Amino acid sequence: MRKGKIGVQMMMLKNEVAENGVYATMKQLSELGYRSVEISQIPMTAENVAEFKKASEDFEIEIAAMSAFVEPVAKGLQGDSLRDDFDKIVNDCKELNCNYLRIGMIPLDLMGDKDKTMDFIQKAEAEAVKLAEHGIELYHHTHHIEFEMYDGKYLLDIMRDNTTKLGFELDVHWIQRAGEDPVKIIKEYEGRVALLHLKDYRIGRLDLTEEELADYDKFMAKFVNVIEFAEVGEGSLDMKAIIEAGLESGAKYFIVEQDDTYGRSPFDCLQTSAENLRKLGYADWF
Repeated sequence: MRKGKIGVQMMMLKNEVAENGVYATMKQLSELGYRSVEISQIPMTAENVAEFKKASEDFEIEIAAMSAFVEPVAKGLQGDSLRDDFDKIVNDCKELNCNYLRIGMIPLDLMGDKDKTMDFIQKAEAEAVKLAEHGIELYHHTHHIEFEMYDGKYLLDIMRDNTTKLGFELDVHWIQRAGEDPVKIIKEYEGRVALLHLKDYRIGRLDLTEEELADYDKFMAKFVNVIEFAEVGEGSLDMKAIIEAGLESGAKYFIVEQDDTYGRSPFDCLQTSAENLRKLGYADWF
C-alpha cells in the first residue's frame, strides 16, 4: 500500500531556532515523532546547514524541501535567490540530501498584476529547468491570491498551463479561503503536487470590545477576519479526503503548517496535529 510522509514546516519553529539553535529544535521535533521537515524562513548559514545535516542524521529526520526566492525581493525578506545564489542553493540541497526546492509566494509587489506575475512564473520555470539538471524539482507554494480570475480562468490554472517543469505546493487552507474545494483542486493538479501543505481552517471566537460594539466599522473589521489557521483535525476541512486525494495525485510529503498558533506553543500545536493524524490512520506516515 502506497503511503506518504508527514512533515513539519520549520517556519513554525523559526523563533525556537533563533533561541535554541537548529539541532536542539530538531531534537524536540523528533520527540513528537516527526521524521521530515521543510525548511523556510531560517537563514541557511554554513552553521545552520551543518546543524540540519547532523540533526537529520542523528534523529533520522529527512529534509523534504528547502526554500529560495527566484530573485531578491523586498528589503527585510532575507534569503538565498536562484538568480544570485544558484550554486550555493544546489550545494545546500546536495549537502542535505534534498531533492525539492520551493518558492514561498508570489513577490509582494507583483500581486494583483497578471502580466508581471506571469513574467515571474516564466523565470521560475526557467530556474526549474536548470535545477532539474541537478536532480532538484522546483515548486511554487500557493495562497488564495492565485485564485484571482482572468477571463473566467484562475491565475493558478494559467500558471500551470504555461509551465511544464514547475510544480505547485498546494496549501489546503488557502484553497478553502479562496472559496474552492481542496480535494477537487488537488485532483486537478495530479502529477504536479509532490509537496502538499496540511493546514486546517476554522472560524475563531468573535471576541468584541465595547469600542468595537459601538463602532460599526471596527466591528466589521473584526467580523470579517475571524478565520483562523487551525491544527490539523481541529478545523472544518476533510483531512482524510484531502490526504487521500494528495496520495492519488502524486504527493509524497504532507507538510503540517500553522501560520499563527494564537499564543499556544508551536510544539503543542504540532503535537495536536500529530495525534489527530495518527487517529485518522496515518501513524505509519511519521
